[in-house]
Amino acid sequence: MSLEALTAISRFYGADSSYVIAGGGNTSFKDDAALYIKGSGTALADVEPRSFVRMDRAALSRIWEQTYSSNSDEREQAVLADLMAARMAGEEDKRPSVETLLHDILPFAFVVHTHPALVNGLTCSREGEWMAVKLFGGSAVWIPSINPGYVLSRAVKEALAAHTARTGKPADLIFLQNHGVFVGADDTGGIKARYQEIMERIGGHIKRRPDLAGACSSWGGSERVAALLAERASGDGGAPGSAFFLRNREIAALVQDREAFAPVSSAFTPDHIVYAGSDPLFIPIKEEKPPASYIERVWEEHIQKTGRVPRIAAVQGMGVFGLGASVKAAQTALALFTDAVQVAVYAASFGGPLFMSRDKIDFINNWEVERYRSRMSGV
Repeated sequence: MSLEALTAISRFYGADSSYVIAGGGNTSFKDDAALYIKGSGTALADVEPRSFVRMDRAALSRIWEQTYSSNSDEREQAVLADLMAARMAGEEDKRPSVETLLHDILPFAFVVHTHPALVNGLTCSREGEWMAVKLFGGSAVWIPSINPGYVLSRAVKEALAAHTARTGKPADLIFLQNHGVFVGADDTGGIKARYQEIMERIGGHIKRRPDLAGACSSWGGSERVAALLAERASGDGGAPGSAFFLRNREIAALVQDREAFAPVSSAFTPDHIVYAGSDPLFIPIKEEKPPASYIERVWEEHIQKTGRVPRIAAVQGMGVFGLGASVKAAQTALALFTDAVQVAVYAASFGGPLFMSRDKIDFINNWEVERYRSRMSGV
């Protein structure tokens, strides 16, 4: 019954875009012998009991006894190999979440990790840590921004041990700066109750909520620009990609000029990088219908500067385009950018938005695990 309960709670949060978008978030259930965790690249909204990877907890515990290379690439490859070796018989065709170790060390039967825009308004803000203490006291653990994978799991392990030593009880709530939140409980009712408390406490401190009204998919020449961008969006020199346009009141304010766009000009979380890219393109417009050559020049200059084909293009005075090699990829990029817009607005209540640092953005851009996750999700 516990695996069915895990499936139900996964779908409950996975179907709610205010908690999870695309392939983000993960969930787990554990007993003394095994950990069942969502497979990498699997969407929470679509999971079935067979979607979870059954892991040997004894083998997972032995990973902590290993000494790994200080080189990040070598270390993560070695840890991934050990994680794959910890799969139980019959699970060889599945790949466990990179956060498996983190789930395993939390002393609760159920763990649900999500990325709500409201919560990330706190975790991606300048005063996030201080406000987390103010809102949740000593019941929560705050983890400063750190690369995901083994180093994050080790940092959480050490922080949980310190929390238990200080308070005499384990922490069931973990905020990860520029990432999201982990909640643990011994039943799914406890998970839901804790999440409701989190959303109510943070929500009660919000001074302004995002104004996404007035949404439209066409605006003064956007079809022409979409066609120009779609020609270049595939990024592989093959067939043209896809471009989807969005303008609403919040986006209209952001695309007034480059300065107005600054609050969403970089990446807040790993999910934003994986699905919407780390460097949105801003196209300044000085005339009503800029020639195609101008848009092409700005596009090429952006690629030369960043080394990457943009997944988001904002056109001054017009709106934002989600771009991708497929319809799904372009639509997902736009959904994640909209999430980033909401994060930026919420973060204003906590001292203002705080992007990931460039070294951590580069880590995600070059991490094999995230490339695999993106590929599995079809974007």
